[in-house]
Amino acid sequence: MAIIRSASSTQLSDHAQIWYSLKCAIASSSGFKSWKGELRSAETETASLDQLVRRYLRETLETLAY
Repeated sequence: MAIIRSASSTQLSDHAQIWYSLKCAIASSSGFKSWKGELRSAETETASLDQLVRRYLRETLETLAY
């Protein structure tokens, strides 16, 4: 039987702050800016920064794993 633990609000807050800092660092990188420039403008206009960074990370990791 699996043990289910709930995260405290402090842990969630810490994780949110870490993700925010990481997301900002990635968004300001030249690799992300170059990748974003290759997308259609409609894709970048409708997606949030969070969605774009997640997609960038997923595609980058898929490329590296290939």
